[in-house]
Amino acid sequence: MSKRQREYAMTSPIEISDTLGHLHQVLRRAAVRRDGADRLPDAQIEVLRLVERQPGICVGEAAEALRTAPNTVSTLVGGLADAGLIARERSPENRRLVRLTLTAEARRRIDGYQAQRRALVADALDRLGDDARARITAALPDLRHLADLLASAPEATTPR
Repeated sequence: MSKRQREYAMTSPIEISDTLGHLHQVLRRAAVRRDGADRLPDAQIEVLRLVERQPGICVGEAAEALRTAPNTVSTLVGGLADAGLIARERSPENRRLVRLTLTAEARRRIDGYQAQRRALVADALDRLGDDARARITAALPDLRHLADLLASAPEATTPR
């Protein structure tokens, strides 16, 4: 392996991780500034987004998808249900299972959050040059694939 390849192997994953983490943090902080006290904790937003993607998911399935303990997800769902953001319905085929769906209020809040993020990103993209926008756009399929790979990776017991 050449020196350049070794440097790439060391700095590229760190840079990508740091940059994506920073981007997420900036967007989250902007949402907090916008929503203030009305802002939900990230863990609850993550549950809402999962239920949005998979309506009818049960708590156990959600815990598995989020790689979190079922009692943790159950607590988050309880808070979201109390806030009127998640509806819990017994499964007709198995009365022990509770299926989760979003309420209209949850959809309104998610839509507002996504609109705010889109506006922030669009404004920043408008301030970039055409070449930079084209490079970012061209990288999106690979970034989505990277996210899918990370999401499907088995849990590591120790960091590498």
